[in-house]
Amino acid sequence: MSKTLKKIGVMTSGGDSPGMNAAIRAVVRTCAYHEIECYGIYRGYEGVMEGDFVKMDARSVKGIINKGGTVLKSARSKAFRTKEGRQLAYEKLTEAGIDGLVVIGGDGSFTGAMVFNSEFDFPVMGIPGTIDNDIVGTTHTLGYDTALNTVVEAIDKIRDTASSHNRLFFVEVMGRDVGHIALNVGVGAGAEEILIPEEDLGLDRLIDSLKRSKASGKSSSIVVVAEGDKIGKNVFELKDYVEENMTEYEVRVSVLGHMQRGGSPSCFDRVLASRMGVKAVESLLEGKSNYMVGLKDDIIQITPFDQAVKGKSKINKELLRVSDIMTV
Repeated sequence: MSKTLKKIGVMTSGGDSPGMNAAIRAVVRTCAYHEIECYGIYRGYEGVMEGDFVKMDARSVKGIINKGGTVLKSARSKAFRTKEGRQLAYEKLTEAGIDGLVVIGGDGSFTGAMVFNSEFDFPVMGIPGTIDNDIVGTTHTLGYDTALNTVVEAIDKIRDTASSHNRLFFVEVMGRDVGHIALNVGVGAGAEEILIPEEDLGLDRLIDSLKRSKASGKSSSIVVVAEGDKIGKNVFELKDYVEENMTEYEVRVSVLGHMQRGGSPSCFDRVLASRMGVKAVESLLEGKSNYMVGLKDDIIQITPFDQAVKGKSKINKELLRVSDIMTV
């Protein structure tokens, strides 16, 4: 490795996700292993522009691998979207002697890093941290696996109430643009229907499906709805429509919201974060820049930022078929 870099900064940006702390830990300790100084940057791009840096060593990150959220905090920055904001960020990094940057975040964070790199030729690498799993170039983003486990556990508890009172529950999960969470937890939790942005089930077909479930002997039902589903304006409109057309059901709505982002990361996410952190730092030391690290075929690989943020992750068609069969 060339080791031309002397100081690497690490930051978390955008929405938090379980595994971010494990990734911070991996970046810091990989820097220590290669005898490179590492600086934590608080509050994402806001902290870059304010020079809110703290030197970190291997002991600075003890005891955080199991914690959710991010010890470096996170924020969304409007100022960094301006040329003046990015110029200020560059000046602050240069003043501190930081000559490489690892950004842990989603597509918005990577877009900012890509623009920053193009304007100042500043070395940047990305680690995908988002529970939506909506970034091209990796089969799993940090926090996705943990979020699936969190949601399945919640739905299992909701089903206890649904079956006790012969109720129909609409459970809304995160997924504004993609339905990865809804599809996987729907299959994993045994939902009667799964509504995702990629597949327009339609109100009439939804009613027909629920009536078939009722006729087959089911006294209660769980319908998992991605927040970006296009059938109704929102999940409460779906509830009203079903109540009007299936008076035999008591219908309830449970919006899981931000609880899906919290909690201790799963073993999978901790290991993935560790692997990604090592790859991000070592890629920078090899002279690579403007890439995101990701998992493909159980190998940590790198994908250019523009491919990662401009592409659209695809829903698993085979899993869609499995979900149809399981709802018989």
